Amino acid sequence: MKSLLTTLTILLFFANDAISQEKKDLVKPNIVVFYVDDLGWQDTELNDLDEPTPWETPNIVALAKEGINFTNGYSPAPTCAPSRAALLSGLHPTKTGVTHVSGGTLPKTSKKSNYVTPFYPVGLMPENFTIAEALKMNGYRTGHVGKWHVGALDIQKSTNQGFDFAYESRGAHQGPKREKTRVNNFATHDKGDAYRLSDEKYPPFTKASPNGISYPTDAVTEKALEFITTSKEEPFFLYLAHWLVHAPIHTKNKELLQYYSDKLGIDMPTKNIPIATGGQTNPFYGSMVTTLDWSLGRVVDLLKKTDDPRNPGKKLIETTYIIFSSDNGGAEKANGEIVTDNFPLDEGKKHAQEGGIRVPMVVSGPNIPKGKTYDGLVNQLDFYPTILSLTNSEIPEKYASELDGLDISGVLLNNENVIHNTDGSPREDLWWHFPHNQDESMQSALRHGDYKLYKNLIPGTYELYRLYKDGKREDIEEKFDIAKQNPEVVKDLSAILEKYLEEYNAQMPYKDPSKFKKDGTNKNVASIPVVASDSFDEKSRKVTITLEKGKNNVIEAYALVRIANKAKAKKKGKYGKHDTTFIKVPLESSKNNLEYTFTIPKGIIEYGVILIDENRFMVQSEFHKIN
Repeated sequence: MKSLLTTLTILLFFANDAISQEKKDLVKPNIVVFYVDDLGWQDTELNDLDEPTPWETPNIVALAKEGINFTNGYSPAPTCAPSRAALLSGLHPTKTGVTHVSGGTLPKTSKKSNYVTPFYPVGLMPENFTIAEALKMNGYRTGHVGKWHVGALDIQKSTNQGFDFAYESRGAHQGPKREKTRVNNFATHDKGDAYRLSDEKYPPFTKASPNGISYPTDAVTEKALEFITTSKEEPFFLYLAHWLVHAPIHTKNKELLQYYSDKLGIDMPTKNIPIATGGQTNPFYGSMVTTLDWSLGRVVDLLKKTDDPRNPGKKLIETTYIIFSSDNGGAEKANGEIVTDNFPLDEGKKHAQEGGIRVPMVVSGPNIPKGKTYDGLVNQLDFYPTILSLTNSEIPEKYASELDGLDISGVLLNNENVIHNTDGSPREDLWWHFPHNQDESMQSALRHGDYKLYKNLIPGTYELYRLYKDGKREDIEEKFDIAKQNPEVVKDLSAILEKYLEEYNAQMPYKDPSKFKKDGTNKNVASIPVVASDSFDEKSRKVTITLEKGKNNVIEAYALVRIANKAKAKKKGKYGKHDTTFIKVPLESSKNNLEYTFTIPKGIIEYGVILIDENRFMVQSEFHKIN
């Protein structure tokens, strides 16, 4: 991809007079990224299509009235970890390698499949330069509250990724204890209750509670407020990554659960059984959505009433940009129950279809027009370069040139209708790569103008849908595959997508030799590479892998080494689930690709080698543990 350095330089030093004058009114604006977990595009009152959502989100609506609602806002991926890694690093998931959750493990064959999903890391590593590090470099105090989920090793912690302040527990989203269930685990007004109900009243308003209802104490929200109020001398960047509305689907607010039960016309749940009715009919989930909305309202209220110590005469709300969005589309099912419905969008979380990646997105703040709707394509990868522009922040060229998003400050501040690529051309494309799930849903996707193209990675076929036509809704349900009727469109768009996949070295699914041996569908399986010898020299820490001659050619090879938080293991007497992870290490190969070597760094506790042959069979060497 072309360098963004020129664009950033122009934005930082040669922005037009209007934007420059507006920025002079502020001394380093604050930034709040309010990032939600699993909130669907149809789960708020922002983008209601067809049948309105029953979930009430007055604070999200109010935020949109104070800023811009992006109706075609997208997450970088259909699951949590890759979207978070992308937002924080400004890099497409194929660049960080984080394309799904729970990475850092050995490649495995997907269920009911003959294919192995490619290796992907568990999260960000020190070489990834986060937006927190960027802003900290430019004089900001940085805080992370809520969910991290981009690596649990010490070197991957938020406080080692640029954050000065961190609180990462679940707060009121903490699941019910084993001895309790979600129908009798409600907060009370008792002083000893960790989730004590508030004395203040908030919406919704009911006949029984005309002044509003009380909400449980939520440590995530409280810690976010604490970070804001303790940020005095420096401008602040708050990354508030809520655990809501991710499973487990439950609420500690009995009054709110009763409210939604009444609104839906169902009995208040008295038994902890899964909700099996379709559509948006889960009162527990509705309670979670409105609780999330309440949390946003608490943050906005604090900003409204608090003076900005660095901008005399202004409240924090006048000097703070708020970016609201979700890490992926709604999870329609979880733990055996129906959670929500993304209709008319197709599919949901874990899918590249619109329901899995189109998300609510609102931006408000100083000099942003109020109550505006923007229908152009926007990706959360745009947040990083846009924040740099809004804060007049500079970063080293080697990081600026790698950013994959675009600066949308022209749309935010200068009433521009088009987002431009770094070469000045209008943006037309967004793309995704998700080589996971089962065979039929291992997909890459491209949104190009009105069209959405899918590449089914197995067997490599394309699907084409036209979401809009002449600015009007056409097939956002993605019901009608029009690929056969539009071969030229498929040809043009597939060329664009394939170019992205190649330039970003997107990792594809591989064949599992053991599966093909069993079903006999590929004669080349008989010639897969075979490891003839595998040695480790303890003194030099050098590993040498030698292959048998006369087998398929190896076209890709790398080592996987397991690193660990040894201090934690020593304290607990064993390695926990999140105490270790595999990382990728390059190999040196002989000219004939029959011998591979690498040196194992200290601290590694296990190693092995992955080989990919010319027929895309994946072969794993034996993995060895090191004391």
